[in-house]
Amino acid sequence: MSKSIEVQDLNVYYSDFLAVEGVSIDIEPRSVTAFIGPSGCGKSTFLRTLNRMHEVIPGGHVKGRVLIDGDDLYGPGVDPVLVRRHVGMVFQRPNPFPTMSIRENVLAGAKLNDKRMSKSDADGLVEKSLKGANLWNEVKDRLDKPGGGLSGGQQQRLCIARAIAVSPDVLLMDEPCSALDPISTFAIEELISELKNDYTIVIVTHNMQQASRVSDKTAFFNIAGTGKPGRLIEYNDTSTIFTAPTVQATEDYVSGRFG
Repeated sequence: MSKSIEVQDLNVYYSDFLAVEGVSIDIEPRSVTAFIGPSGCGKSTFLRTLNRMHEVIPGGHVKGRVLIDGDDLYGPGVDPVLVRRHVGMVFQRPNPFPTMSIRENVLAGAKLNDKRMSKSDADGLVEKSLKGANLWNEVKDRLDKPGGGLSGGQQQRLCIARAIAVSPDVLLMDEPCSALDPISTFAIEELISELKNDYTIVIVTHNMQQASRVSDKTAFFNIAGTGKPGRLIEYNDTSTIFTAPTVQATEDYVSGRFG
């Protein structure tokens, strides 16, 4: 089930430091939204607030609201672990569980949700998830070997397989292709296009071409200077952001004048 995301005047803090200021954004279900902007402008920090991952860093907290299909992620009594079950995340650096086999890595989250999964269901889920991540043909004969033994590009696709195996509502991707070769990158971009039929996808990328290829909408973040908070500058259809942005800073960034 794909879900809408509505963010209302969100401020993100690490202790007293205001990292991201005043973000309001509506993200449609079954769409791909790209966050772009120079390094340090808060786009990855903001992405992490969408499944409360920023709270893993001591002092991380927010003011404002993040609603997924109307439910406030930061409402009283909401369990962050449950939030992360519905809002999956793929990180910049591949992070498979090194001691687990490839098969165990894919099933890691799914088994937390359904401890009684039959072997045939588990086998089917492993195959489907690895095929979805364009990894099945490379690993189908060594599913019991450690996930940490794969190449970097393969490890990232294993992490994507692990994320989609639990059928989240939303999939967050923090520069998922930055460590990958062009062939793996193309496979993941193709995968993103397929996954948006079922999921709401938000991706942080430094690659302008990637943003223009994979996303329906693009949000441009910027920062006024070191120590200042990141802000959302412009948000629109991707074609508009790249061809007719309304803010000069957006045009300067997408045309390569800075960043």
